[in-house]
Amino acid sequence: MQAPVVFLNTSTRRQSGREAQIQNITAAKAVADIVRTCLGPKAMLKMLLDPMGGITLTNDGHAILREIDVSHPAAKSMIELSRTQDEEVGDGTTSVIILAGEILAQTFPYIEKNIHPVVIIQALKQALSDALEIIEEVSMPVDVNNEQAMIKLIAASIGTKYIAKWSQKMCELALKAVKTVMIEDGDHKEIDIKRYVRVEKIPGGEIEDCRVLDGILLNKDVVHPKMKRMIENPRIVLLDCPLEYKKAESKENFEITKDTDWNRLLEIEEEQVKAMCEQILTVKPDLVITEKGVSDLAQHYLLKGGCSVLRRVKKSDNNRIAKATGATIVNRVEDLKESDVGKKCGLFEVKLIGDEYFSFIAKCKDPKACTVILRGPSKDILNEIQRNLDDAMAVTRNVFFSPRLSPGGGATEMAVSVGLSKRAKNIEGVQQWPYQAVADAFEVIPRTLVQNCGGNPIRVLSQLRASHVNGDSTFGINGETGKITDMREYGIWEPEVIKQQSAKTAIESASMLLRVDDIVSGVRKQK
Repeated sequence: MQAPVVFLNTSTRRQSGREAQIQNITAAKAVADIVRTCLGPKAMLKMLLDPMGGITLTNDGHAILREIDVSHPAAKSMIELSRTQDEEVGDGTTSVIILAGEILAQTFPYIEKNIHPVVIIQALKQALSDALEIIEEVSMPVDVNNEQAMIKLIAASIGTKYIAKWSQKMCELALKAVKTVMIEDGDHKEIDIKRYVRVEKIPGGEIEDCRVLDGILLNKDVVHPKMKRMIENPRIVLLDCPLEYKKAESKENFEITKDTDWNRLLEIEEEQVKAMCEQILTVKPDLVITEKGVSDLAQHYLLKGGCSVLRRVKKSDNNRIAKATGATIVNRVEDLKESDVGKKCGLFEVKLIGDEYFSFIAKCKDPKACTVILRGPSKDILNEIQRNLDDAMAVTRNVFFSPRLSPGGGATEMAVSVGLSKRAKNIEGVQQWPYQAVADAFEVIPRTLVQNCGGNPIRVLSQLRASHVNGDSTFGINGETGKITDMREYGIWEPEVIKQQSAKTAIESASMLLRVDDIVSGVRKQK
């Protein structure tokens, strides 16, 4: 009986067994090392150049990894982790990567000792369920309506970012924006940040000028110079149809024999546009906003009727305006009714900021959509502020959905580490070692925090471990000084969801990479 022969393409590379696992773990560690210095308030910034020559300056783990081009499949899978974390909870992207890299690094010796990966994975699964229990134990509930407590909480998520200097301001922005778009229907809460919070970046001015507008901002000017640029309590009509003569879809040929016929054609065009405008003017609007074009003739008629017009507005912006002003978007002028008119807006104004015109639809009564206006010295800084603000809004949203907080500053991770070490002693057999490895891996977060602000990791971690063993589970690292601080006093709390999600994501991905025992790549070897 002959052994089966596997024919692989000559250009294929294949790594199997131990070699593949070592490769994966090395790649994962390399990715973790990239973002390691981006953890904590003393985090370093990374400067990334994209192929187009654009620059990204950031310390947001997810933004860095998104820009990096890697070829190794395991490294790609690690980068995917941060994306999952970002989509799921919006923060903790750096810590997830560091944690996953460290779990793999800690389990590596056991692979070398020929312990079967499946045994290791079982231990990891067990460690995960115990870790989630411990996170639950050290967490505490929070009152969502207490504004001060909420601002403190958001400040903890922002404290590690570039905008920490203006932390108070940014926290208020994030909280106000999320509160604006929150829809409560009995027990059901809906917070759609993506759809109803627009961030408008305007270079120039100072960062202190950032604010949440109680309405919508559009980078548009009215279509005719004589139209009113400031209207109080405007009646707003939103359209999704062109205010122009409707041309035929297919090609059409006219044969004109008399010159009067030609005039008649032009008259028909005019009449059609006039009828449209009259139809609109029956509901007495002050402001007409359409997603399509507006012909010169229509402008003329609407101007006579005392209307201001904005055209070619994006669909998403139009939806936001509808939400903020209570108007309904109408697809045909003929269907326009009094009930479609938006009356919730307090002020329409066109302002010149820098060298661009912006239309403010502001002072809305109870808007369910808003615009965050960001000002700052340069585009790069504004992009970074926006990334940070997105994180802050995601954190706020999470807390509204599940109002439980875990202590920050590496306290939760340390509590998990100490708790798992205790439980590891009761586990029999080989599984005890990988289980202990997870416990050691969780220490990487407080350790990195100490390293990033230039402290002595060995000494500080020993002290921190001792405090946790004695039952002080809220003790963590002050990221500014690198000393041990009680998080209750220091006031750094993070949403429990983030901690749970990062533990789940990190351990699950480590388990997946350990399962791989063969990498076949169809890429030709470089000569």
